[in-house]
Amino acid sequence: MDSSSGGGGGSGAPSEPPSTTTTNSPTVTVTTVQPEGSSPPPPAPPSRYESQKRRDWNTFLQYLQNHKPPLTLARCSGAHVIEFLKYLDQFGKTKVHVSGCPYFGHPNPPAPCACPLKQAWGSLDALIGRLRAAYEENGGRPESNPFGAKAVRIYLREVREGQAKARGIPYEKKKRKRSAVTVSAVSSSGGGNDDSGGGNGGAGDNTVVGGGTTATDTANVSTATTTV
Repeated sequence: MDSSSGGGGGSGAPSEPPSTTTTNSPTVTVTTVQPEGSSPPPPAPPSRYESQKRRDWNTFLQYLQNHKPPLTLARCSGAHVIEFLKYLDQFGKTKVHVSGCPYFGHPNPPAPCACPLKQAWGSLDALIGRLRAAYEENGGRPESNPFGAKAVRIYLREVREGQAKARGIPYEKKKRKRSAVTVSAVSSSGGGNDDSGGGNGGAGDNTVVGGGTTATDTANVSTATTTV
């Protein structure tokens, strides 16, 4: 009796582990399914350049609609693009002195004047670049892109040169700065000869004076660069 009951107890004990394994396997399956049902991440917002390009494109299309007579994009030419750039001058914030202004060519005028405000050349150049890309992205052909017309490039060059003269801000400052550094290096070598001998000291002093004048010119160019 004891052996049979013991055998029965032994035969009943092994049946419990399989039931425990069966109940655990569905739990593992449920936890695997949950991540698959999560929502996808939201799309990344457009960059600042793309947003500005879209606004510029919509502004140009609105300009064509309000044009008298109205213009279509297919009939738009480089001359119409130049008209659009001149139209934007009324919203500019850059003071451009006229030839009769006493501050013409002055990079830092000491007092205000009645000269008009216009769009800066750099802003117009960047605008044309964005519109040129937007035109082709919206189905336009590169060979008929009015924003890449030769007349537009000539107009931008004239605006750059005119504003450089009116504001007294040259656009070729890097070349002058490099030549000034070269002269300063020569002046330093001349100063070294001053310590070595008295005869060469006079030549070294003359070289330093010349170097001092060049350093003053370089400072003026640096001021203009900071103003820009």
